[in-house]
Amino acid sequence: MPDLDLLLLQRRVAALLTPWADGGTPGVTVGVVRGGALVLHDSAGLASLELGVPIGPDTCFRIASVSKQFTCAAILMLEAEGRLRLSDNVREHLPEVPDMGAPVTIAQLMHNSSGVRDMLEIMRQGGAGLGHPCGTADLLAGICRQRKLNFAPDSRFLYSNSNFLLLGLIVEKLTGEALGGFLERRIFAPLGMTRTRMTPDPQSPVPGLATGYLPQANGFIRAPHGFALGGEGGLVSCVEDLALWERNFTTGRVGGGALTEALQRQAPFTNGVPNLYARGLRVDAHRGFRTISHGGLWPGYRTEFLRVAELDLAVIAIANHGGIDPAALVHQVLDVLIEGKPGIHPVPPMPARSALEPLVGCWVDREAGATLDITLGEDGAPVITIGGAPLPPQATEDGRLVVTHGTILLAIRQVGGDTLEIEQDAGHIAAWHRVAPGAVLPRDLAGGYASDEMAATWRFVETDGAMRVHVDGPIARGAVWDVTPVEDDLFRVSVPSTSFRAWYDVRLRRDAEGAAAGLLVSSNRLKDVAYARAVAPADSLPD
Repeated sequence: MPDLDLLLLQRRVAALLTPWADGGTPGVTVGVVRGGALVLHDSAGLASLELGVPIGPDTCFRIASVSKQFTCAAILMLEAEGRLRLSDNVREHLPEVPDMGAPVTIAQLMHNSSGVRDMLEIMRQGGAGLGHPCGTADLLAGICRQRKLNFAPDSRFLYSNSNFLLLGLIVEKLTGEALGGFLERRIFAPLGMTRTRMTPDPQSPVPGLATGYLPQANGFIRAPHGFALGGEGGLVSCVEDLALWERNFTTGRVGGGALTEALQRQAPFTNGVPNLYARGLRVDAHRGFRTISHGGLWPGYRTEFLRVAELDLAVIAIANHGGIDPAALVHQVLDVLIEGKPGIHPVPPMPARSALEPLVGCWVDREAGATLDITLGEDGAPVITIGGAPLPPQATEDGRLVVTHGTILLAIRQVGGDTLEIEQDAGHIAAWHRVAPGAVLPRDLAGGYASDEMAATWRFVETDGAMRVHVDGPIARGAVWDVTPVEDDLFRVSVPSTSFRAWYDVRLRRDAEGAAAGLLVSSNRLKDVAYARAVAPADSLPD
């Protein structure tokens, strides 16, 4: 006689996968681990559009930032063996990393509280997108050009891939072997994770790897991959292997309970507020249950790994379709699993459209020089866009809109018609003001600006009545980006991205006489990068 609860789960998950079940698109695979068993593994869509190969149990995917917990596990193993201390200054192990104004520890790298700037953003400020060829040496050189942190270590949270590239390099320095080799020998082989491997070169063929695709207006394109991959996101894996890893959180077969407990351990900020980011894992809650999770995003691939230890279950979703949101999917599956259990918190309803409409518009934190947009979809659902990343918020019991995205944290409350109170990481609260229409760009913006830390030159040129910036960097030249005003000396620079149209918030700096002297450039992962005004006039700078 069939297990009716399992039958119900299978049918509910199959219904969730219906949009990709016709076989004409890339898709997604979902696994549910309960009581130490992979009780469900279902898939929809194609692993290869070109070959018509469906996603199946053996299909592998790039799991991107879900790799970070494995890099942290390697570090914790070395700590347990006395080969490093988490309180060590990173420069003790990687002397090539410069003094950035304050000591940065291994622990701070693991908790994303180091303030070290994100290497992908460093390269992008020089015009290099993720499809541009870029090696590990280029990424490390970008990190080593920095002389400033985003903030004082342990004072804030800001997601940075640089942290985990450095952690992987520390593992390699101490062990004398490649990170992938260490992980294979110490974690993957003992756990039977035979289809998980580190893939530093994104162009190398990988058996069973699904092709990553990005949706376009008229179909799909293969996602471009050019950056080298390491401790920040270089693993290829599959649902079955991640289920074996999840089981290790209960059995402790590798590293014992001490390892998995240490991975989940949080650390407070200097002001005492807890940091939700543990060690390559995020601690959160869903409807009253404590969750441990992490997402992964690489062009054409998206992953979500989520555990609920209290219920001895986990949900894993991996997609090769850049338009699928695995985080939303795993929470929908989790809702099916917890349905009818005692202690479930109800989901607060989203406010009526009439209550949300006053939030629509562009908002600015004038002290930080940051902006965000709030829009409503045709169905009335709000979308908060920050740095170009569109994020669907949830409602809370106290009337706020909250974004609990793994890399961006926001809680929004309207306190006046033209003022929002927004709480971010570390309990940081600021007033954001509505941007009035009719802004124009600073009249003296045109010209060249350069940053040694980014090794980039930005040249603002007005052509046919529109201002654009021409970008040259250390490995790319010739990018041209649009510029739009926000208010006064604050404007946005739009940057093409594989997943969305990103933007930088840019402030024009002026000298004591009020003349244009430079720029301060910020994004979701990189704050207040200084560009100095070039001496040469714009029309004499090299093309």
